[in-house]
This record gives sequence, structure tokens and C-alpha cells, in this order.
Amino acid sequence: MASVASTYARAFADVVLSTNLDAQRATGELRRISGLLAESSDLRRVWENPAIPAEQKRGLLDAIAQRDGTEKVVRNLVAVLIDHRRVKYLDAVIQQLEKELDARLGFAEAQITSVRELGDVEKRGLESQVAKLTGKKVRAKYGQDPSLLGGVVVRIGSTIYDGSVKGQLEKIREAISE
Repeated sequence: MASVASTYARAFADVVLSTNLDAQRATGELRRISGLLAESSDLRRVWENPAIPAEQKRGLLDAIAQRDGTEKVVRNLVAVLIDHRRVKYLDAVIQQLEKELDARLGFAEAQITSVRELGDVEKRGLESQVAKLTGKKVRAKYGQDPSLLGGVVVRIGSTIYDGSVKGQLEKIREAISE
């Protein structure tokens, strides 16, 4: 499944970037269509049913795309997924597409965890430090973990930067036990 999603995501990322389409808008439109599929089991059954002619499936897609003002290239991607009976992979394609676009546009996704809710100034400061560290623009997602005691933990991909009090105490404990 990952290779299927990755193949479609890479190809669509090529289209998005070569046509100067707004990447956020395109992924948002794909998420909206995915939401429709999640909400409507009837729509999902129609698009996944091999007995229903492709023209009818695309006609339904065209009606949805026209109603929502969906970009033609977004509509075309969904049509290809429908035609190749891969619409069930739409969510995986969207996830891979976001990763692909982030990589190509120079973004790093950071998961920042702190003991408490951070203020806007603190968030901007952390994002600035992470941007300097990675050399990329940062898309941060924030979470809270009271067990940290203080400080923050930043995860970028598989790399973890632990600036928490809990992490520092564990390092001291390890040093003493050695």
C-alpha cells in the first residue's frame, strides 16, 4: 500500500509544482473529498464497485468537483484513483503527498511537546530555533505532557531533541550510575 500511495503522491506533487498550484489548497481539496468518502458509505460503495461503469463514477465525481469548485488536477487525480480501483488508498495518498510536498518545498514537520500550553511568542521562538537547527521552514504541531516537569521535547522525523527537565534528570541518573 505504501508504494501505491507513494507513486500517486510523487506524480501528483510533480503536477502541483509544475503547474504552480497552491499545494495547501490542493491537499485541502483532497481532504474534503476524503471526508465525503468517510461520511458517505454510499459514495464509497459506488466508487469502489467494479460493476458500475467508470463514466458514471466520473460523472458523480464531476458533480462533486463542480459543486465544491475543485481544481481540475485534483479532480483528475481522484478520477485516476477511481478508474484504477485505488480510491481506498486516498487517505494514504494524501499523507504521502503532504510529506512529498514538505520535502520538496523545504518544510520540516516538528512535534513540540511541553508541560504546559505555550504562548504565541514562545511558539514563534521555538519554531525559529528549530528552523535554524534544520535549515528548513517549520510546520509545528504542539502537544502537552505533564510528566516532562518543564522544558520541551522536539521531534523532527526520527530525531528527538530533549530539552525537558525529565530528560535532563534521566541523563544525570545515567551518569551517576556509570
